[in-house]
Amino acid sequence: MSHRSLLRTKAVRFLAGLILAAYYVISLSAGAFAGSNSDRDGDGMPNRWEINHNLNADVANAKGDKDHDALANIAEFRQSTDPTDEDSDNDGMDDGDEVADGRASTDVEVGDTDGDGVEDGDEDADHDGVDNEDEDDAKELCVADDDDSDGDHVDNEDENDFGTSAHDVDSDDDGVEDGAEDDDADGVDDEDEDDQGSDRCDNDQGEDDDDQGEDEQN
Repeated sequence: MSHRSLLRTKAVRFLAGLILAAYYVISLSAGAFAGSNSDRDGDGMPNRWEINHNLNADVANAKGDKDHDALANIAEFRQSTDPTDEDSDNDGMDDGDEVADGRASTDVEVGDTDGDGVEDGDEDADHDGVDNEDEDDAKELCVADDDDSDGDHVDNEDENDFGTSAHDVDSDDDGVEDGAEDDDADGVDDEDEDDQGSDRCDNDQGEDDDDQGEDEQN
């Protein structure tokens, strides 16, 4: 074999080796990508999305509702909302309520949809005197009630109504929990302002536990 032929053969082998190596790398990358975005349990939600949102990627849970916001996990995936947060855009309205109302004035991914400086939960879309965030209070089940992150007996969605913090049990540091304050001086504690007589829950996430104790003693 001539020197030139030998060089040509080595060049061909070298090129073939590069092509094989590139194919191997691409195959591994594609496999990893497909594996992370495949749907092992066949519930319609990719593995990566379920894992990122603390759902079990090996159990079909499309109909589950981990955050009790009346929006199933599969719907959370399709709406690009958080299945572990009942109010993904923090506007006071549960994700399920925003999707169900069908109004252009509320967007489950935008806290202030119309940009008027008022959060969607504090709007009154149907002009009935009840804020959007309170429309479902009378029909909510206890397991679906709104969160009270700081345990002050005022739901997160109502804290802004009183100018208090959803993450500070005593926002004004006066020694009185926010729920026991009477912001509008009407003789009704803030924790009781949004109670509705037809609410089927005995206590909105513990909101009226202290009142009930007083009632039992009287």
